[in-house]
Amino acid sequence: MSKISENEIVWTSNIFDRDTQNEVKYLKKNDSEEFKDSFYKDLEFGTGGMRGIMGVGPNRVNKYTFGRNTQAISNILNTLSKDSSVVIGHDCRNNSRELSMIVADIFSANNIRAYIFDSLRPTPLISYAVRKLNCKCGIVLTASHNPPEYNGYKVYWSDGGQIVPPIDKNIITEISEIDYSEINFNSNPKLIELLDNKIENSFVNDSINTAKIGDSERKNLKIVFTALHGTSHILIPEILNKAGYSNIFCVNSQMNPDGNFSNVNSSNPEDPASLNEAIELAKVHDADLVIGTDPDADRFGIAVKNLSGDYELINGNQSMCVMTDYILAKSKIDRNSFIASTVVSTPMMIKIASINNIKIELSLTGFKWIGKMISDYKDLKFLGGGEESFGYLIGDFVRDKDALTSSLLVSEICSELKTNGSSFYERMIDCYIKYGFFKEKLYTLKKDGKKGAQEIKNIISSLKSNPPEKLLNDKILFIEDYESSIKINIETGEESEINLPKTNMIIFESQNGYKVAVRPSGTEPKIKYYFSVNCSLKNKSEFLQKNKLLDEKLSQLLIDFTN
Repeated sequence: MSKISENEIVWTSNIFDRDTQNEVKYLKKNDSEEFKDSFYKDLEFGTGGMRGIMGVGPNRVNKYTFGRNTQAISNILNTLSKDSSVVIGHDCRNNSRELSMIVADIFSANNIRAYIFDSLRPTPLISYAVRKLNCKCGIVLTASHNPPEYNGYKVYWSDGGQIVPPIDKNIITEISEIDYSEINFNSNPKLIELLDNKIENSFVNDSINTAKIGDSERKNLKIVFTALHGTSHILIPEILNKAGYSNIFCVNSQMNPDGNFSNVNSSNPEDPASLNEAIELAKVHDADLVIGTDPDADRFGIAVKNLSGDYELINGNQSMCVMTDYILAKSKIDRNSFIASTVVSTPMMIKIASINNIKIELSLTGFKWIGKMISDYKDLKFLGGGEESFGYLIGDFVRDKDALTSSLLVSEICSELKTNGSSFYERMIDCYIKYGFFKEKLYTLKKDGKKGAQEIKNIISSLKSNPPEKLLNDKILFIEDYESSIKINIETGEESEINLPKTNMIIFESQNGYKVAVRPSGTEPKIKYYFSVNCSLKNKSEFLQKNKLLDEKLSQLLIDFTN
């Protein structure tokens, strides 16, 4: 019997409610391809949680797949303590409120106190609330910037960071051993507590105390903001206002939470189209800064005026470098401080650390690893850090990327620079002159379904077995295979160990420091290519010429690796 047939029998049994059974039968009769995709496997709970398309079946997001996760976590928490509590939040996505209440019901049914916010909240607030409420665990129902049909289940542990080894593997193992009949949906209302706004008031104060580090006439900075129909619609204007910014213009058509993202081209700030309407509003008001956040408000995108006076989207690598440079200029740096980034982010962060004589730690992709660093290095002070995918964190009062506080920080930078007759874009060029001109490009290729997953695996396997000899005309010096944890020096043949968790990723680095990293996405059916090139920049007058040169190099690398 096929896996599809086995799952169909289970999902039409009396373990499941009548509506679910009828949905399964209807789907099989009316959409055979969707039925097959919904039942051919279990939706995976990965090392960062679960994310998938909403619908019926084991390969979809629904109350039973989320219920299985919650029952497994309940079992683990009850083995650790007889008095556990969790905090639950959700973003703007369709069905999130209903699913979050079911999650709360299951925790309470297992004698675990469940704090739940009274409505949608930004993800950084849940990371913050875990430690503030002294909870063992936090759950956020979010699919971040994925399309509207997606939802997800993200897990934080007692340190406020996302789950990491061995906790993540323990949860995955426990989920695999849970039968759907074991899910306890019998709520204990006495153990469910709705949270008021005390937590977010405290968050706002800590955010301002952490990121309000500039010296400027804040009321003169003109900011355009869009929540992109997400959860930052209240807190970012509040934080900015309380910090002294009064010239804020919101894209009103995109400020109401909406799981269908009705009035946006994209809900992902990494997509330039996401800020189209905000940029048009910025032109009307001659704004200095445009800010947009993704649905759960952990990622942010910005646009500023370039040297020609046109608005230009600043990518995650660029904003990370300028923000880090600014933080270091405002901080007392000593051997007890560190900054952080990831191995697929710009190498410029390493140069920033070197020239400022500060320790830098690099992690795998995923902000959970940066959160883990903060917990691991208790004797060190974390100043700031980020990743190329538009996530940044300043300070350690939150343990995940935080678009709320980052929006205040970037406003501080722009305001101080404006007061001093400069701009964010000019500061970015100054950083290129100081640290080297690094430029990056991300290319993603979507590969759906079982066939797509195999194609992604084949592409990476082929790069490992038949690696290129050059990046452009520059000989490759290092090959880093993160699945085998081996870094090879091509010139000497010397091998060294990569002291990071194993993952299916390969990185090529040339003699001039050009880099290409290739890996499968951890949350979507995609393969990702990260390209990085660099050159020196002596002065501002060279910028446009050198910028064009690096763009040409990036375009050629893309052709070399994807044609």
